[in-house]
Amino acid sequence: MNTFIISFRESLEAALIVGIIYTLLHKKSLLIQIKYLWFGLASAIVSSFVIAFFLKWTKSLIKNESIEKLMEGSFMILTAAFVFYVIFWLSKQVSSSKDLKDKTLGASGKKWGIFWLVYFTVLREGFETVLMLMPSETMEGDAYFYLKFLSGIVLAVLIGYLIFFQGVKVDIRKFFKVTSFFLVIFASGMVAYGVHELEEFFVKGEHLGTIGFENEKEISRVWNVLVPVKELPEQANKVYYSYNEDKGKYIHVFHDKGAIGGFLKGFVGYNSNPNWIEFLTWLFSLIFGIYLWRKV
Repeated sequence: MNTFIISFRESLEAALIVGIIYTLLHKKSLLIQIKYLWFGLASAIVSSFVIAFFLKWTKSLIKNESIEKLMEGSFMILTAAFVFYVIFWLSKQVSSSKDLKDKTLGASGKKWGIFWLVYFTVLREGFETVLMLMPSETMEGDAYFYLKFLSGIVLAVLIGYLIFFQGVKVDIRKFFKVTSFFLVIFASGMVAYGVHELEEFFVKGEHLGTIGFENEKEISRVWNVLVPVKELPEQANKVYYSYNEDKGKYIHVFHDKGAIGGFLKGFVGYNSNPNWIEFLTWLFSLIFGIYLWRKV
């Protein structure tokens, strides 16, 4: 779900930017500048994919599992902070369309001026999307990732088309209000997941001694439920379990690696055995995010 929300929200913002610029150029019959608009849009999309592949390739170079956990955890926490910043301080929405119109009119006298205006404004949206989707891919896994990603883009482009080419009245503010709320939940989950990955760094890298622990069992946890088992208890209902052949254990659907628990893990950062720091950072970030969201 978070993949769809992110790609939809950022693509919708890009669609609104392009739509506003196109409308102004079309009214003034600046056909050559419109061609450079589409050229700038295409170039920004290609550049965004290049950035995405570069970051993914860089991540694949890390072969040490504990270092990989450290990088993923740190990146998730930093990206969560970036998500909050984007939502509440950088998001232009419709309120800043006047500033965009002024820039368009100022650049309309030069073909390449329109190109660079579209290129950098859309590239910013693409860069934001790449940063926010990389942790999402790790949290959700590969299944249906690209389907949800493309679905969000298609819906955003469709709404942009209806607004600027069909004249349909859409309450954009409500769209951003709702999607921002989901992003708050997602970012809070990302913080929790990031802290969990940092714990994995200390455990898998055998660094627990540096933080005062001798082994993993000494880490205090808020709860530790639905632990995978090699044999099911007699009273257990097999409907709620799946067998993991790699681990040789039965996993409950609400465990964070189970069918339902895995979805909740990807969307809200759910964990079936969180440590106290993980739980408190999730709670604090969620309360902080909702507080800011109410002020939007």
